[in-house]
Amino acid sequence: MEKVRVRFAPSPTGFLHVGNARTALFNWLFARQQCGAFVLRVEDTDVERSSVEYEEGLVRDLRWLGLDWDEGPDGKGPFGPYRQSERGGIYLLHTQKLLAADKAYYCFCPPEELEADRQRALSRGEMPVYSGKCRSLPAGKAEARLVSGEQGAVRLRTEGEGQIGFKDIVRGPLNFDLKLIGDPVIVRSSGLPAYNYAVVIDDAQMKISHVIRGEDHIPNTPRQLLVYEALGIDPPEFAHLSLVKGKDNARLSKRHGATSVDQFEKDGILSTSLFNYLALLGWAPPDGQEVLAKEELVRLFNLKKVSRSAAVFDYDKLHWLNRQHMKELAPRTQAERAVPHLERAWYLPENLTDDHWTWLEKAVSALIERVDRFADLPGSFPCSSIFPRRKGKRNPRRFSKTSVPSGSSGPSGIS
Repeated sequence: MEKVRVRFAPSPTGFLHVGNARTALFNWLFARQQCGAFVLRVEDTDVERSSVEYEEGLVRDLRWLGLDWDEGPDGKGPFGPYRQSERGGIYLLHTQKLLAADKAYYCFCPPEELEADRQRALSRGEMPVYSGKCRSLPAGKAEARLVSGEQGAVRLRTEGEGQIGFKDIVRGPLNFDLKLIGDPVIVRSSGLPAYNYAVVIDDAQMKISHVIRGEDHIPNTPRQLLVYEALGIDPPEFAHLSLVKGKDNARLSKRHGATSVDQFEKDGILSTSLFNYLALLGWAPPDGQEVLAKEELVRLFNLKKVSRSAAVFDYDKLHWLNRQHMKELAPRTQAERAVPHLERAWYLPENLTDDHWTWLEKAVSALIERVDRFADLPGSFPCSSIFPRRKGKRNPRRFSKTSVPSGSSGPSGIS
């Protein structure tokens, strides 16, 4: 059996959304279960929106979530570069081969003309498909126009009729009418490769065996299959995951609550809790157990059992799971996780002594049952009635033996 190789390929144009994090996690679970490789690839060809800061944030969030990779832009792996912006020469070489084999051709149709054709098709209730105006342009004339300084895109030459399809691991057989696809652009007039072109070359060169991604990529798949066919490369297996939605059945957005991984971290959600919850979005363990560690999830995960129905993000369920994981932490770890949130609420002295830590461990351990997140602790902490909030300069608080949780006493010798 071919070694399993999967990839997570985010664009560094924003923060890591939980929907993308779930996709990364399913790829990671499948790779680890099958003793395969998990590849991180950065798709940064959107020059205007991509940034180094976003890439660094994506990497940090993945690591916080507990997802490590075997190959990636940090220098690991034999199939780099792992940033699309550094792979221009590779795309150019493949384009030259397709042009030489007459499997692709230059298109000089101006954008205004293409947009007018598109609007006319839509007004007739038809799918906008390229007219094929430049299909018969001789290669010599195309070359002459390029030499004269005219810019041209490169289109893939397709049959234009018949069907193309594949068997999706999650959704079963899917077929598409080639008449509704036409000759797709594979290289823009700017010289940048189109997404559906670059991703095929990258996946093929990195020997990706399974492409696990969101269902919004289903319309891209037939175009990618056409590129695989033109290049004479066997395509990988595909698994398209349902989108993550809110309880109102709308695509998850900020109006539903926190949606980025870093925001959940700031809110006091444990990485183990978010990992656990994301694994249950669209998949359920066979025994119905819900509170699971990473190792158990790797053992139980089954890609073929992933649901095709929409995954609903339930914040209450996440908070319940977080409480269960919080309770499993050692008292000292619970106290350490609580400190940043208590400091922001001005409930702690600047320097914690051993007596402070002893008391804090007992206090947090006693209060952990009352909260869903560490960020909620200040609201239920007994110090809130003893140490009133003050504005301005930081004011070290004093621990007291009064108003402490049952079963714990304040630190002695502290005034």
